[in-house]
Amino acid sequence: MAAKLMHAVCYEAYGGGPSGLKHVEVPAPVAKNDEVLLKVEAASINPVDWRMQKGTMRPILPCKFPYVPATDLAGEVVAVGSGVKNFKPGDKVVTYLSHARGGGLAEFAVSKEKTTVIRPAEVSAAEGAGLPIAGVTAYRAVTYSAGVNLDGSGPQKNILITAASGGVGQYAVQLAKLGKTHVTATCGARNIELIKSLGADEVLDYKTPDGAALKSPSGKKYDAVIHCATKGIPWSTFKPHLSATGKVIDITPGPSVWLTCAVQKLTFSKKKIVPLIVFPRGEDVAYLVNLVKEGKLKTVIDSKHPLSKAEDAW
Repeated sequence: MAAKLMHAVCYEAYGGGPSGLKHVEVPAPVAKNDEVLLKVEAASINPVDWRMQKGTMRPILPCKFPYVPATDLAGEVVAVGSGVKNFKPGDKVVTYLSHARGGGLAEFAVSKEKTTVIRPAEVSAAEGAGLPIAGVTAYRAVTYSAGVNLDGSGPQKNILITAASGGVGQYAVQLAKLGKTHVTATCGARNIELIKSLGADEVLDYKTPDGAALKSPSGKKYDAVIHCATKGIPWSTFKPHLSATGKVIDITPGPSVWLTCAVQKLTFSKKKIVPLIVFPRGEDVAYLVNLVKEGKLKTVIDSKHPLSKAEDAW
Protein backbone atom coordinates (compact mmCIF):
# COMPACT_ATOMS: atom_id res chain seq x y z
CA MET A 1 0.00 0.00 0.00
CA ALA A 2 1.36 3.41 -0.96
CA ALA A 3 2.43 5.66 1.91
CA LYS A 4 0.22 8.64 2.69
CA LEU A 5 1.66 11.86 1.30
CA MET A 6 1.98 15.06 3.31
CA HIS A 7 2.96 18.68 2.70
CA ALA A 8 6.43 19.62 3.96
CA VAL A 9 8.95 22.42 3.55
CA CYS A 10 12.57 21.54 2.83
CA TYR A 11 15.80 22.84 1.35
CA GLU A 12 18.09 20.90 -0.94
CA ALA A 13 21.37 22.82 -0.62
CA TYR A 14 23.17 25.32 1.59
CA GLY A 15 22.22 28.98 1.28
CA GLY A 16 19.29 30.69 -0.34
CA GLY A 17 17.50 31.94 2.75
CA PRO A 18 13.70 32.00 2.43
CA SER A 19 13.90 31.56 -1.35
CA GLY A 20 15.84 28.33 -0.80
CA LEU A 21 12.84 26.71 0.89
CA LYS A 22 10.72 24.39 -1.25
CA HIS A 23 7.19 23.11 -0.74
CA VAL A 24 7.03 19.41 -1.46
CA GLU A 25 4.77 16.39 -1.13
CA VAL A 26 6.58 13.56 0.64
CA PRO A 27 5.57 10.29 2.35
CA ALA A 28 4.33 10.85 5.90
CA PRO A 29 6.67 9.31 8.50
CA VAL A 30 5.78 6.20 10.48
CA ALA A 31 6.37 5.81 14.23
CA LYS A 32 8.94 3.18 15.10
CA ASN A 33 9.23 1.28 18.39
CA ASP A 34 10.05 4.18 20.73
CA GLU A 35 8.44 6.97 18.72
CA VAL A 36 5.16 8.85 18.50
CA LEU A 37 3.62 10.16 15.28
CA LEU A 38 2.25 13.68 15.61
CA LYS A 39 -0.05 15.85 13.59
CA VAL A 40 1.90 19.11 13.84
CA GLU A 41 -0.09 22.05 15.22
CA ALA A 42 2.76 24.54 15.65
CA ALA A 43 6.50 24.64 15.11
CA SER A 44 8.92 27.39 16.11
CA ILE A 45 11.97 28.54 14.18
CA ASN A 46 15.24 29.10 16.03
CA PRO A 47 18.46 30.83 14.90
CA VAL A 48 20.16 27.44 14.67
CA ASP A 49 17.69 26.50 11.92
CA TRP A 50 18.75 29.23 9.53
CA ARG A 51 22.41 28.89 10.53
CA MET A 52 22.25 25.27 9.40
CA GLN A 53 20.79 26.31 6.06
CA LYS A 54 23.42 29.03 5.71
CA GLY A 55 26.12 26.38 6.08
CA THR A 56 27.75 27.56 9.29
CA MET A 57 27.49 24.05 10.76
CA ARG A 58 28.75 22.11 7.73
CA PRO A 59 29.75 19.35 7.24
CA ILE A 60 28.06 18.07 10.41
CA LEU A 61 24.56 19.51 9.91
CA PRO A 62 22.37 18.95 8.04
CA CYS A 63 23.29 15.29 7.78
CA LYS A 64 21.78 15.00 4.30
CA PHE A 65 19.66 16.80 1.72
CA PRO A 66 16.80 17.36 1.19
CA TYR A 67 16.31 18.51 4.78
CA VAL A 68 13.05 19.44 6.52
CA PRO A 69 14.00 22.03 9.18
CA ALA A 70 12.60 22.91 12.63
CA THR A 71 12.90 20.80 15.77
CA ASP A 72 10.58 22.47 18.32
CA LEU A 73 6.93 21.67 17.89
CA ALA A 74 3.56 20.95 19.46
CA GLY A 75 0.92 18.66 18.12
CA GLU A 76 -1.51 15.81 18.62
CA VAL A 77 -0.48 12.17 18.84
CA VAL A 78 -2.06 10.16 16.03
CA ALA A 79 -0.11 6.89 16.42
CA VAL A 80 2.50 5.35 18.73
CA GLY A 81 5.25 2.77 18.30
CA SER A 82 4.92 -0.66 19.87
CA GLY A 83 7.29 0.22 22.74
CA VAL A 84 5.65 3.52 23.73
CA LYS A 85 4.06 3.41 27.19
CA ASN A 86 3.23 7.00 28.15
CA PHE A 87 1.25 8.34 25.17
CA LYS A 88 -1.82 7.43 23.19
CA PRO A 89 -3.61 8.83 20.13
CA GLY A 90 -5.39 12.08 20.98
CA ASP A 91 -2.78 13.31 23.49
CA LYS A 92 -1.68 16.92 23.04
CA VAL A 93 2.10 17.21 23.38
CA VAL A 94 5.22 19.35 23.10
CA THR A 95 8.35 17.75 21.70
CA TYR A 96 11.90 18.28 20.48
CA LEU A 97 13.31 16.59 17.37
CA SER A 98 17.00 15.98 16.81
CA HIS A 99 18.76 18.40 14.47
CA ALA A 100 20.21 15.44 12.62
CA ARG A 101 16.74 14.37 11.61
CA GLY A 102 14.70 17.60 11.67
CA GLY A 103 11.16 17.38 10.35
CA GLY A 104 9.18 20.13 12.09
CA LEU A 105 8.00 22.09 9.04
CA ALA A 106 5.58 19.43 7.90
CA GLU A 107 2.03 18.24 8.47
CA PHE A 108 3.24 15.19 10.42
CA ALA A 109 6.43 14.41 12.36
CA VAL A 110 7.81 11.59 14.50
CA SER A 111 9.53 12.19 17.81
CA LYS A 112 11.16 10.04 20.47
CA GLU A 113 9.00 9.24 23.48
CA LYS A 114 11.73 10.48 25.85
CA THR A 115 11.72 14.01 24.37
CA THR A 116 7.92 14.30 24.27
CA VAL A 117 5.78 15.71 27.09
CA ILE A 118 2.07 16.19 27.69
CA ARG A 119 0.72 19.66 26.90
CA PRO A 120 -2.16 20.69 29.19
CA ALA A 121 -5.15 22.59 27.84
CA GLU A 122 -3.92 25.81 29.47
CA VAL A 123 -0.86 25.87 27.16
CA SER A 124 -1.50 26.67 23.50
CA ALA A 125 0.34 24.88 20.71
CA ALA A 126 2.26 28.06 19.82
CA GLU A 127 3.28 28.67 23.44
CA GLY A 128 4.48 25.09 23.79
CA ALA A 129 6.38 25.07 20.50
CA GLY A 130 8.53 27.98 21.67
CA LEU A 131 9.87 26.16 24.72
CA PRO A 132 12.34 23.36 23.88
CA ILE A 133 15.50 25.05 22.55
CA ALA A 134 15.04 28.64 23.72
CA GLY A 135 13.28 27.84 26.99
CA VAL A 136 15.55 25.00 28.06
CA THR A 137 18.69 26.98 27.16
CA ALA A 138 17.47 29.84 29.36
CA TYR A 139 16.50 27.41 32.13
CA ARG A 140 19.90 25.70 32.14
CA ALA A 141 21.75 29.02 32.00
CA VAL A 142 19.80 30.55 34.88
CA THR A 143 19.71 27.51 37.16
CA TYR A 144 22.58 25.11 36.46
CA SER A 145 25.14 27.68 35.26
CA ALA A 146 24.23 30.87 37.17
CA GLY A 147 23.11 28.95 40.28
CA VAL A 148 19.74 30.67 40.68
CA ASN A 149 17.07 28.79 42.67
CA LEU A 150 13.72 29.39 41.00
CA ASP A 151 11.92 29.14 44.35
CA GLY A 152 13.71 32.34 45.41
CA SER A 153 15.80 30.69 48.11
CA GLY A 154 19.47 31.41 48.62
CA PRO A 155 21.34 34.72 48.39
CA GLN A 156 20.05 37.25 45.88
CA LYS A 157 22.16 37.40 42.74
CA ASN A 158 22.71 40.20 40.25
CA ILE A 159 22.31 38.96 36.69
CA LEU A 160 22.99 40.61 33.34
CA ILE A 161 21.18 39.24 30.28
CA THR A 162 22.40 40.44 26.89
CA ALA A 163 20.14 40.41 23.81
CA ALA A 164 17.24 39.98 26.20
CA SER A 165 14.61 40.48 23.49
CA GLY A 166 15.66 37.29 21.70
CA GLY A 167 13.97 33.95 22.38
CA VAL A 168 16.44 32.76 25.03
CA GLY A 169 16.72 36.22 26.57
CA GLN A 170 12.97 36.63 27.08
CA TYR A 171 12.73 33.33 28.93
CA ALA A 172 15.93 34.04 30.89
CA VAL A 173 14.58 37.36 32.20
CA GLN A 174 11.38 35.71 33.44
CA LEU A 175 13.14 32.71 35.00
CA ALA A 176 15.74 34.89 36.71
CA LYS A 177 12.96 37.00 38.24
CA LEU A 178 11.23 33.84 39.51
CA GLY A 179 14.47 33.31 41.42
CA LYS A 180 14.18 36.83 42.85
CA THR A 181 17.40 38.04 41.24
CA HIS A 182 18.17 41.62 40.26
CA VAL A 183 18.11 41.62 36.45
CA THR A 184 19.87 44.08 34.18
CA ALA A 185 19.15 43.49 30.50
CA THR A 186 20.29 44.84 27.15
CA CYS A 187 18.22 45.02 23.98
CA GLY A 188 17.34 47.38 21.12
CA ALA A 189 15.46 50.58 21.90
CA ARG A 190 12.18 49.31 20.41
CA ASN A 191 12.08 46.36 22.82
CA ILE A 192 12.86 48.15 26.09
CA GLU A 193 9.24 48.28 27.27
CA LEU A 194 8.72 44.60 26.38
CA ILE A 195 11.69 43.53 28.50
CA LYS A 196 10.56 45.73 31.37
CA SER A 197 7.13 44.07 31.17
CA LEU A 198 8.82 40.66 31.58
CA GLY A 199 10.29 41.82 34.89
CA ALA A 200 13.76 43.24 34.20
CA ASP A 201 14.84 45.79 36.84
CA GLU A 202 17.14 47.75 34.52
CA VAL A 203 17.09 47.76 30.72
CA LEU A 204 19.83 49.26 28.55
CA ASP A 205 19.75 50.13 24.86
CA TYR A 206 22.80 48.23 23.63
CA LYS A 207 23.59 51.02 21.14
CA THR A 208 24.13 53.63 23.87
CA PRO A 209 27.58 54.07 25.49
CA ASP A 210 26.44 52.53 28.80
CA GLY A 211 24.65 49.74 26.98
CA ALA A 212 27.70 48.91 24.88
CA ALA A 213 29.85 48.97 28.01
CA LEU A 214 27.34 46.69 29.82
CA LYS A 215 27.37 49.05 32.79
CA SER A 216 24.55 48.62 35.31
CA PRO A 217 22.74 51.95 35.95
CA SER A 218 22.68 51.12 39.66
CA GLY A 219 26.38 50.28 39.66
CA LYS A 220 25.81 46.64 40.67
CA LYS A 221 28.45 44.04 39.89
CA TYR A 222 27.14 40.97 38.10
CA ASP A 223 27.34 37.54 39.70
CA ALA A 224 26.51 36.08 36.29
CA VAL A 225 26.04 37.27 32.74
CA ILE A 226 23.82 35.22 30.45
CA HIS A 227 25.29 36.25 27.13
CA CYS A 228 22.67 35.67 24.44
CA ALA A 229 24.03 38.10 21.84
CA THR A 230 25.68 36.47 18.84
CA LYS A 231 27.84 39.56 18.34
CA GLY A 232 31.22 38.91 19.92
CA ILE A 233 31.89 40.99 23.03
CA PRO A 234 35.49 40.80 24.31
CA TRP A 235 36.19 39.42 27.77
CA SER A 236 37.74 42.79 28.69
CA THR A 237 34.27 44.40 28.40
CA PHE A 238 32.68 41.92 30.81
CA LYS A 239 35.47 41.60 33.36
CA PRO A 240 35.27 44.99 35.17
CA HIS A 241 31.53 44.54 35.79
CA LEU A 242 31.75 41.07 37.33
CA SER A 243 31.74 40.32 41.04
CA ALA A 244 34.83 38.63 42.52
CA THR A 245 33.60 35.21 41.38
CA GLY A 246 31.35 36.35 38.55
CA LYS A 247 30.92 34.29 35.41
CA VAL A 248 29.85 34.89 31.82
CA ILE A 249 27.65 32.12 30.43
CA ASP A 250 27.96 32.17 26.63
CA ILE A 251 25.13 30.34 24.85
CA THR A 252 26.72 30.58 21.38
CA PRO A 253 30.40 29.98 22.14
CA GLY A 254 32.89 30.37 19.31
CA PRO A 255 36.57 29.35 19.22
CA SER A 256 37.72 32.45 21.15
CA VAL A 257 35.36 31.63 24.02
CA TRP A 258 36.68 28.07 24.33
CA LEU A 259 40.24 29.38 24.23
CA THR A 260 39.57 31.99 26.93
CA CYS A 261 37.88 29.33 29.06
CA ALA A 262 40.93 27.05 28.76
CA VAL A 263 43.34 29.84 29.72
CA GLN A 264 41.23 30.76 32.75
CA LYS A 265 41.29 27.16 33.97
CA LEU A 266 45.07 27.04 33.64
CA THR A 267 45.47 30.33 35.53
CA PHE A 268 42.84 29.48 38.20
CA SER A 269 40.92 32.67 37.44
CA LYS A 270 38.00 33.33 39.81
CA LYS A 271 36.17 35.29 37.12
CA LYS A 272 35.24 32.89 34.33
CA ILE A 273 33.60 32.51 30.96
CA VAL A 274 31.47 29.37 30.71
CA PRO A 275 30.47 27.92 27.31
CA LEU A 276 26.97 26.45 27.36
CA ILE A 277 25.80 23.79 24.91
CA VAL A 278 22.28 22.49 25.56
CA PHE A 279 20.37 19.47 24.29
CA PRO A 280 16.79 19.68 25.62
CA ARG A 281 15.62 16.87 27.89
CA GLY A 282 12.02 15.83 28.30
CA GLU A 283 11.98 16.58 32.03
CA ASP A 284 13.23 20.14 31.43
CA VAL A 285 10.56 20.79 28.80
CA ALA A 286 7.88 19.35 31.11
CA TYR A 287 9.01 21.67 33.92
CA LEU A 288 8.73 24.71 31.66
CA VAL A 289 5.36 23.61 30.27
CA ASN A 290 4.09 23.49 33.86
CA LEU A 291 5.38 27.01 34.54
CA VAL A 292 3.44 28.25 31.51
CA LYS A 293 0.35 26.40 32.74
CA GLU A 294 0.68 28.11 36.14
CA GLY A 295 1.07 31.55 34.54
CA LYS A 296 4.63 31.96 35.82
CA LEU A 297 6.27 31.93 32.39
CA LYS A 298 5.08 33.04 28.99
CA THR A 299 6.16 32.58 25.41
CA VAL A 300 6.21 35.90 23.58
CA ILE A 301 4.83 35.23 20.10
CA ASP A 302 6.28 37.55 17.46
CA SER A 303 4.11 36.35 14.59
CA LYS A 304 2.26 33.30 13.29
CA HIS A 305 2.37 31.92 9.77
CA PRO A 306 0.69 28.95 8.06
CA LEU A 307 2.93 26.18 6.74
CA SER A 308 2.04 27.34 3.22
CA LYS A 309 3.87 30.61 3.97
CA ALA A 310 6.83 29.23 5.90
CA GLU A 311 9.14 31.57 3.94
CA ASP A 312 7.62 34.57 5.75
CA ALA A 313 8.40 33.03 9.14
CA TRP A 314 11.92 32.07 8.01
